[in-house]
Amino acid sequence: MKSYRKELWFKTNTRRELINITPQIGSCLKESGIQEGLVLVNAMHITASVFINDDESGLHQDYERWLEKLAPEKPHSQYAHNGYEDNADAHLKRTVMGREVVVAVTDGALDFGPWEQIFYGEFDGNRKKRALVKIIGE
Repeated sequence: MKSYRKELWFKTNTRRELINITPQIGSCLKESGIQEGLVLVNAMHITASVFINDDESGLHQDYERWLEKLAPEKPHSQYAHNGYEDNADAHLKRTVMGREVVVAVTDGALDFGPWEQIFYGEFDGNRKKRALVKIIGE
């Protein structure tokens, strides 16, 4: 069995951003040479997420509104976590959106359902962060 590991680094210009990382994951898969197996992609920071969904701008706007209703950024004083930092909402948003995804690899390609894409979700940006790509298989 082969194993492949790579870190993808991101620097967002805004506090919250969704980035379609499917092309980067496809490049990692090609680089790995693995034809059959599994791809794990996980956020390496507790205020970021990796998830699978549709790459549709209306849906992304819906995420922003929905997450802000669930865990509004302000007022910062509403959260016991806030003190040294003001990012409690980002921790909660990450919990809802998830830490990682696993995708099957079949015939050297990501084995997706219709419209599925992999996203990196940043909820406390404006700094450099990373996601881990781990691919195992033959």
